[in-house]
Amino acid sequence: MAEKLDTSQIEQALNKLNETLGAEEQWQLEEDKITKTFKFKSFIRAFGWMSQIAIWAEKLNHHPEWFNVYNKVEVTLTTHDVGGLSDLDFTMAEKMEKFR
Repeated sequence: MAEKLDTSQIEQALNKLNETLGAEEQWQLEEDKITKTFKFKSFIRAFGWMSQIAIWAEKLNHHPEWFNVYNKVEVTLTTHDVGGLSDLDFTMAEKMEKFR
């Protein structure tokens, strides 16, 4: 079972996640969620990426909140079971970056 991260743990995990990303590509902390908008070259690339991530979401049993319009995918991650952020959110974010 996932455990809710404290402020220090969230800050550390977010810094690690963002350390190799440019300023415009970083994940943002909003209350008890992390968010990011991914931009792709086309709708089919965005949809293909979402399909890859959906497979990982099933494997991890952790599903993103996301919204897709053409080449953009807006992602929000939080762990509803713990009422905030857990390691699962950062693991999912890492998978999203890896398959970008």
